[in-house]
Amino acid sequence: MAVIDIDIPTPSAPTPADTKVERLNTASIKRVIEPEDRFDWSSLGKGQIIGDELLSTAGLDLDLDDAARAKLSRLEVASILSGGIRFEAVLMAGFSLQIAATDDLRDPRVAYMLHEVGEETRHSRAFARVLEEVGGNVHDPLMGGPIGKIARRISRVIITKPALLAVMILGGEEIPDLIQKLAADHPDTDPLIAEVNKYHRMEEARHLAFARLTLPELFAEAGLFERRLVARLAPIAIGGMFEGLVHPGVYKAIGLPGFKTWRAVNSSPRRKALRHEATRPVLKALMDAEIYRPGRIPRGWRNLCGVDAQGTPDPAFPTLDSFVTVPAA
Repeated sequence: MAVIDIDIPTPSAPTPADTKVERLNTASIKRVIEPEDRFDWSSLGKGQIIGDELLSTAGLDLDLDDAARAKLSRLEVASILSGGIRFEAVLMAGFSLQIAATDDLRDPRVAYMLHEVGEETRHSRAFARVLEEVGGNVHDPLMGGPIGKIARRISRVIITKPALLAVMILGGEEIPDLIQKLAADHPDTDPLIAEVNKYHRMEEARHLAFARLTLPELFAEAGLFERRLVARLAPIAIGGMFEGLVHPGVYKAIGLPGFKTWRAVNSSPRRKALRHEATRPVLKALMDAEIYRPGRIPRGWRNLCGVDAQGTPDPAFPTLDSFVTVPAA
């Protein structure tokens, strides 16, 4: 009987990055949390669920009564979580494409991407469940118009470009991480919303670590076109993602002029300070990976993060703690 020889390649010795990814895999195995079992969804309060100073309209001197602020709080949370579900769908699509195209499915990065996809589906289920309890699914005018068409085209590009996807993951995780940190520790946040925020932040910490870890590898493999997308498209896309967190339909639903209020919110010093604080860690990851160096920060990243060419915060912009108490990390 003939013996068939099968040449199975011997895995190369693990790199320090491989070891760190394996640790993330181990942590994910030990911390599987099913949102249906973790939370009492019926415990969500019936009125205002985030405090006045955390509303996007804070500082605009709008004359909103208690009922309008309560409705605004619920619709803002719904808008942010809806965006989170859509962003996580883009992340999962990008990871799935990378897994389908990889040469070596034994790579610990593949295992971690599978862990992350599983975790993101649980997060999305949790967000969708909160949407049911919050009530009030208002139309997002950004989704159906030219802005929505551009956003969908950009999403299709992001899915196919691993280095760009890693940068967008950093943006898509750092922004809600800061917003959820502010909400989770605020005394006026509904207890259920606070607990969901803490749960999400705990797992997203691993996702951020993975994106920071793999970014230098992915950027080294990226071609010139993808590198230009990171320099020029990524800051615009992250800025658009931030501005779309609370869409114009939310303001229209409480009797305010939708687009006028939306533009006023996103141009307010308070909102700019939040954007700067949330996106500077993304730029730091790019600088830590030596993708950009002090003195050579692309203009788009400077504008997004409110920094100068050295990457130093521009003193012309007020800091977030000028407007709201920022809890320690």
